[in-house]
Amino acid sequence: MKNIPDSITDFFGQYDAYIIASHKEPDGDCIGSSLALASFLERRGKKIILLSAGPFKRPEIKEFETRFVKTIDGMALPDGTAVAIVDCSGIDRLGDASKGIESYPAVILDHHATNNTEHLLSFVDSSAPSSTVIIQALIEKIEGSVTQEEAEHLLFGLCTDTGFFRHLDARSGEIFALTSHLITAGASPKKTFARMNGGKSFGSRILISRILGRMTPHYDKKLIISWETLADTLEFGQEGRDSDTLYQLIQGISGVEAIVILRQETECNCTIGFRSLDRVDVSIVAARFGGGGHRQASGLSMEGRIEDIMPRIVAAFADQFPEIKD
Repeated sequence: MKNIPDSITDFFGQYDAYIIASHKEPDGDCIGSSLALASFLERRGKKIILLSAGPFKRPEIKEFETRFVKTIDGMALPDGTAVAIVDCSGIDRLGDASKGIESYPAVILDHHATNNTEHLLSFVDSSAPSSTVIIQALIEKIEGSVTQEEAEHLLFGLCTDTGFFRHLDARSGEIFALTSHLITAGASPKKTFARMNGGKSFGSRILISRILGRMTPHYDKKLIISWETLADTLEFGQEGRDSDTLYQLIQGISGVEAIVILRQETECNCTIGFRSLDRVDVSIVAARFGGGGHRQASGLSMEGRIEDIMPRIVAAFADQFPEIKD
């Protein structure tokens, strides 16, 4: 991992108040990063506003929704306010929450390989498996150690972005060393796993079975595509989704190297999730449609309907499987 430069650590001592902003449709990493950074800055006497446009679709982060405001537009903010944008490339990824923060000094902290920001003050480390690792390094550089509360948030974010360490390989010794700091501070892997995987609804299992039943193989079964209809969402709600379990089940199929799940969010808009085991770089495919993320996990939102978008997504994988004609 890269070392946190002094310009970044200095930024968090220069201002009296900080808006901590994360990307729309937040996940565990951006929420864990935001909450840990907020806790750290608050114990240093800073005023904090947590900002996220939402929606908080994922059940494992639902409990934190009330701690975030959706916009600061029209809000009276103290002098000496700055912005920390975590787990995304910039203001354009904040959605409706971006309104009103453009005039404040800002820093970007992110780990996505597709982040090519030219923002004056930014720290992007694509070797970090989650943004929480960057936040942990920042806190430890300034303060020396994290509190138990911060450790719990940081472990949660790390585990959600690594699939509870499933996506880490033999080059991850440094990450496990940093993780040991979190355990020493009081974070519990057992409780973190329960938060991520427990409390699922009966309907979530029915929805998984439907999506599994629609699996369609491509490129000699190396790519699996499936989908969730608008009717499914209306029946089970967004809380019925359990993407991590779904991806795990499909990745367990022999020979599968990449997975795509399309969801019809509205009559004219879809979200698309990409996962890969190792060889396939799904961030390249996602970037072609305006999305981004990691080599092994990416996503995007685009206008259209599943039946129209799906052939385009399949075709975009052609150069990932050059030896196979679909």
